[in-house]
Amino acid sequence: MPMVETRIPEGYTKVFTRPEALSDAQYTYCPGCHHGVITRLVAEALDELGIRGRTVGIAPVGCAVFLYRFFNCDFVQAAHGRACAVATGLKRANPDLVVFSYQGDGDLGAIGTAETVHAANRGENITVIFINNQIYGMTGGEMAPTTLPGQRTVTSPGGRDTRLMGYPLKVSEMLAQLDGPCYITRQSVHDARHVGLTRKAIVQAFRNQLEGKGFSLVEVLAACPTNFKMSPEQGNTWVVEKAMKAFPLGDLKGA
Repeated sequence: MPMVETRIPEGYTKVFTRPEALSDAQYTYCPGCHHGVITRLVAEALDELGIRGRTVGIAPVGCAVFLYRFFNCDFVQAAHGRACAVATGLKRANPDLVVFSYQGDGDLGAIGTAETVHAANRGENITVIFINNQIYGMTGGEMAPTTLPGQRTVTSPGGRDTRLMGYPLKVSEMLAQLDGPCYITRQSVHDARHVGLTRKAIVQAFRNQLEGKGFSLVEVLAACPTNFKMSPEQGNTWVVEKAMKAFPLGDLKGA
């Protein structure tokens, strides 16, 4: 989509602008959702590395289903959970492309578990951005593979009972045990410092692909205030006090 130039009033100076890799389309994310921050960080990484013209993203099924509207780069829509398989095909067919998928925990960690695990195990030279908000966001707030013990959702109104429903799936820890991946990290965007660290991790994941190092995955802990039935501020607190205890931040493989 074409960029729209905003007129700056006389006497004012623009000090913050939209990345070139982002279009001027309005986000469809809910207020307070961390997807908006993470989407921008991916765009900033494409700009920093100068790779927008050769990048193809894979849009998932989920809250980020309209990514192809938000980015000024090529995109492919994948069936639910199949983003890593589609990314593999694109990258193998044209190794000069920079290929990334952007997936939620339901898309990647439930229906897409097999595609993700085997792409990682093969060491496919792709970049995966994995958003872990511990819930199915787009479809109404159902329990996800990453939902925390005791966490209430529309399909676990009494809280997740680990005796019946198992434990939260720790995707990054699982993938870090494989030989194929070169870089697995878990980050967050609940405050400015961690936004900076997440940006650095995303840039590194793309740089690994440019250098032919193999599979990189950046997991980002996020809040879903709408389905958590919280304010955005409370969502940030949830990430720190609940999510980060179950899913500790840091590099799990590579650096």
